[in-house]
Amino acid sequence: MHRHPMKRSSLRMDRVDTPIIPTIAAMVRATPGTISLGQGVVSYGPPADAVAALPGLMSDVQLNKYQAVSGYAPLVAEIEAKLARENRLVAGTGSAIMVTAGSNMAFLNSVLALADPGDEFILPMPYYFNQEMAIRMAGCVPVPVAVRDDWQLDVPALAAAISPRTRAIVTVSPNNPTGAVYHEADLRAVNALCARHGLYHFSDEAYEYFTYDGARHFSPGSIEGAQAHTLSFFSFSKNYGMASWRVGYVVYPADLFDAMNKVQDTNLICAPVPSQLLAMQALQQGRALVDPKIAQLARVRTSVHAALAELGDLVQFPRTQGAFYVLMKLPGVADALAFNQAMTERHKVATIPGFAFGLTDTRAANYQRLSYGALDADTVAEGVKRYVAAVRDWYRV
Repeated sequence: MHRHPMKRSSLRMDRVDTPIIPTIAAMVRATPGTISLGQGVVSYGPPADAVAALPGLMSDVQLNKYQAVSGYAPLVAEIEAKLARENRLVAGTGSAIMVTAGSNMAFLNSVLALADPGDEFILPMPYYFNQEMAIRMAGCVPVPVAVRDDWQLDVPALAAAISPRTRAIVTVSPNNPTGAVYHEADLRAVNALCARHGLYHFSDEAYEYFTYDGARHFSPGSIEGAQAHTLSFFSFSKNYGMASWRVGYVVYPADLFDAMNKVQDTNLICAPVPSQLLAMQALQQGRALVDPKIAQLARVRTSVHAALAELGDLVQFPRTQGAFYVLMKLPGVADALAFNQAMTERHKVATIPGFAFGLTDTRAANYQRLSYGALDADTVAEGVKRYVAAVRDWYRV
């Protein structure tokens, strides 16, 4: 009997790039002793006393049952208070909150809830790769638009990219991978652009606490009248060191409630309750818990910038004021991944290649993202020292 070959994966998934983080992680595992300056996480964890309190909190047997799709009510109340206090964003007046298993899930949920296959999402480039992947997974079309040389938004270019199929413009501030903190005026302009053209503004604010040198984070959802078209994404992974606990949330227009509820109830039902309880306790401790960590990172950032400056004209990088990244421009290479492989094997240090963020013309420029958030200051210093040596080795200077 003739057997027809089985198609293994969908065309939709075939159009999605393979995530770069596992690829680089495999290189690191294959070379013991490698310092990874690739992973976008922090070195600290959630408050120890809050973790220790979880068994007692979970002793309520009712918490072993499914909880509200939108989130555990006491956590949602803490989120509402935080948004009003820190973001000047009042939830409940035309908007709703949904707690998800990380803000990446909130982003994908939102794309599924409001877009149809073929709809376009404008992404300032370089972009966060998981968002580009989510858009493709939903059968939608990412439209990259280059930012300026200082990594700030090019608002006229974003406006020019709008088409009849555009559904949303995405901004990430503070930015991954550049570290740019977008100017309030530019974020207001993007939000107004969305309102004028009947588009949604997706505002990713996962790094909201990570700002330096007097830079201030701004939430576009706080603009008067913006809640009708603005979705604001937040995470506990970065601020509170809870990456593996998988908790995030989105503030979204209330008229999307039914669609958002359908997606969440199908994919998750509710975020894991122990994680929600820990997030609630972290919010209760608030900025007082996080601010000393940010101050330490600010000192590490200064030392990283100074060490990279030793490369002189070989490297270019704007001194951005947010997150915990440096996105560097090096001379072009024929094979960017070969550069990363050589760094790992010869110098035992790893970074993330820029092609993962949409900067695919590697012959013109070899962009590399360095993260200084995941390690202690001494290990970061050693890693950057190795990186400088690796760059000099590759380019023979």
